[in-house]
Amino acid sequence: MKQDSVKKHIYIYSPSGAVRDKAAFRRGVARLKALGHEVEIDSAALASHLRFAGDDETRLAAIHRAAASGADLALVSRGGYGLTRILGGIRYKAVAKAIEKGTQFVGISDFTAFQSAVLARTGGITWAGPALCEGFGVGGKPDMVDGHGHGEAPIPDDIMEACFDDLISGQGEGAGWRQNRETPLVAINSIADSAINTGARADFSIKKAVMWGGNLSVLVSLLGTPYFPEIKGGILFLEDVGEHPYRIERMLTQLLHAGVLGRQKAILMGQFTEYKLVPHDRGYKLQTVVSWLRQQIKVPVLSNLPYGHVATKIILPVGAKTDLIVEGRDALLFWGHISDAADMP
Repeated sequence: MKQDSVKKHIYIYSPSGAVRDKAAFRRGVARLKALGHEVEIDSAALASHLRFAGDDETRLAAIHRAAASGADLALVSRGGYGLTRILGGIRYKAVAKAIEKGTQFVGISDFTAFQSAVLARTGGITWAGPALCEGFGVGGKPDMVDGHGHGEAPIPDDIMEACFDDLISGQGEGAGWRQNRETPLVAINSIADSAINTGARADFSIKKAVMWGGNLSVLVSLLGTPYFPEIKGGILFLEDVGEHPYRIERMLTQLLHAGVLGRQKAILMGQFTEYKLVPHDRGYKLQTVVSWLRQQIKVPVLSNLPYGHVATKIILPVGAKTDLIVEGRDALLFWGHISDAADMP
């Protein structure tokens, strides 16, 4: 824990799947309190109806209570599924008002539906980051070493926590990472704003492009609806979990044929995890998909963005004007201090 951490009001609510791992929920709440924050738990945070955290009306009410809470940060308990079916019932003016007053909405996975809808309907900025259970609720039994419980119990990732602390304290202004070695040089004609081709690498920068995206499966499910942001000249980041590379390619193809990918200034490929290749693939893998995508569009496609269903992840502002600087394999995103909603492009 940072000694200079600022105590903030965090509101925990469940707009998607039911919380089955109650121990992880309790650990997450305890961790946030140990970091010095005031944690308020929504009255329906542990509700259950079928696979959801309560029926549709219960989850809508939870969203609206989060918006009315006056909290510094509204954090979802988990992802799963459930937000797309209630997007039509969200009071977006109330959510936008809460954002204007300083409440930062944070989540991952299914939360992409909420973020996309808020951006499309209001232009408000939300944050792609952890959820309570998967981000702060890790722990439980110690890791096994040689079949014995001699390892240490897992703890929340320090980089994720540092990014979260920067967000909630108003310190975070950007993030950087290193791309995979397989990342090729970027052709001059695919650079959005400026480029310097040194012969050894391609360096470029993109200025004030809207950051948007999130979970690929959820995002694609919103195409053709009023909740899909019509962003031109943006920086689109994508991640997913449990999807085989051919399914990832199929979803990217849908975005490609819909004209979405070609309208962006850059595509950032995050972490795609928990899938299994099979003998039938015969060498077809995720890198095959990324290489294919680079051949389809004259837009830089960057790899290895540290965001997705992984422990170590940065926090990204969905809807904020963002700069992207690339030097060789090194990439830097800079959005500066964010205090209000972004202007829609």
